Formats: sequence, structure tokens, C-alpha cells
Amino acid sequence: MPTIQTKHAHAPQTELYYETYGEGRPVVLIHGWPLSGRMWEPQIDALRHAGYQVTAYDRRGFGQSGKTNGGYTYDVFAADLHDLIEALGLNDVTLVGFSMGGGEVSRYAGLYGTQYLHSAALISSVAPYLLKTDDNPGGGLTEADVEGMVQQVADNRPQYLAAFTKNFLNWDQGDTAQMLGDEFLAFTASLYFQASPVATQACVQAFGTTDFRADLARLTVPLLVVHGDSDRIVPLEVSGQRVPQYQAGAELHVMKGAPHGLNATHPEAFNALLLDFLAR
Repeated sequence: MPTIQTKHAHAPQTELYYETYGEGRPVVLIHGWPLSGRMWEPQIDALRHAGYQVTAYDRRGFGQSGKTNGGYTYDVFAADLHDLIEALGLNDVTLVGFSMGGGEVSRYAGLYGTQYLHSAALISSVAPYLLKTDDNPGGGLTEADVEGMVQQVADNRPQYLAAFTKNFLNWDQGDTAQMLGDEFLAFTASLYFQASPVATQACVQAFGTTDFRADLARLTVPLLVVHGDSDRIVPLEVSGQRVPQYQAGAELHVMKGAPHGLNATHPEAFNALLLDFLAR
């Protein structure tokens, strides 16, 4: 299995599993919670055929990467991403972060700057800051919401994630169920059941309470923000719509009728947006 070794001095070291396809300017795909790099299959094909070298990796605790006892914070996730970029010798790279993966993209810029980056994309992302606080009244989650989600995952992870997946895809909306089929639900379950229960819970705390506003200010490369206006998981108005407040150079595209998992439900439209952005 292709893996790289993480190096963070204050977190358990582990191996990150990755897959690389195609040749050309590099694109790194960062998956959402509680999935793995396999969630990007429709994009991997589009990118490799369009002349890009595409790498999808599994976050620590997920997929085929190591399952550590701790280290599930965005400082560590960004360090892991930095280790991947350096180990693979990537330069002039585009980072594409989906949902909680948008946090890695943001925190990476906050900690390591943009010297290796060509551009970045935040897709259905948790940035800029989901927690509702006195100085962030536009956040979408209270501390009680975060704790409740953690507890539901701890109590019955299969039941909670089965319902979560249907909201992730707006399964009851339009022809989504017919288009993707029950097989897609089974495929998705196969991804989230690879994850560590510890990581699944800890990452709720991470994406629900981490402030990325200052990080976005350092994400000064061309930035694409794509969000669905029917996102039930991370609503547009508390996330993607707010990114330009903290990074004026962000280019926001709102996909009409699209859910959180728009890369799966609207692959052609999403891939067209991403490829157009990459070609610039």
C-alpha cells in the first residue's frame, strides 16, 4: 500500500494511505467526514483524463490510514497534509477540500503559507467557523449541538450515520435515490465503517469548534468556493456564503438545488466548475 509517514512532534505518528493517478500539475483531494479518499471517484476520473496528477489520501483515523489514539485536531491534520506534500515532492499544487476537508485547506495556509500552492478550492466546506459564539453569531452550531452529535455517534454509530448519509445526499429530493441507487448507500457505508469510532467522534469536535477565519486571510492563492443551496449538513448561509468576508479573493459558486454531497449527486456540473477553475 502506498503510504507516507507523519512527523508531527506532538501527536501520535502514523501512516497516511494515498492513491495517485494521472500526470500533470498536481491536485490533492481531501475528503469529508466520515468518509475516505474513495468519495472522490467521479472527480479522480475527470481530473486524470483532463491531464492532472490527482492524489486522494485518507485522513488519519479514516479509510486505510493509521488509527491513532489521538491527534484529531486541525493543527495535526494540516501537519499531516504538509508531510504528504513534502513526501511526494509536490509543488504548484491545487488543494481541494470537501466539508471538513475545507478545514485542512484553510489551516494548512494558516500554518504553512502558500509557497507550494497554485490554487485552492473549498467544497461544501465547514469554513469559516461553524460554532455560534458572541463574536460569531452567524455560526450554525451551538456547543450543545456538537456534544449531541458526538453522543449520537457514540451511542449508535451505524444508525446515526445511515440517517446522516441520506441527509448528506438529500435522498428524498428529486430523483437522487433513483439516480444513485441503494447500492450507493451501501458504498458510502463501506467507507465510513472503515473509520475509527474514536476518530469519528473526535472529528465532530474538530470541525464543529475550530475557527478558520484567520486562516482564510492567509489563503491568498486563487480560491474557488462551491456550495449547494440545499445543503442540510453545512448550510450555505453559515459557511460558503461567508467565506468572502474573510478572503475577499474567493470566487463563490452556488449550485442550485444541490445537497452537501454535490460531487456525487451533481458530478458533471461540479466537475465542469472544478476543471474550468483548474485551467486558469
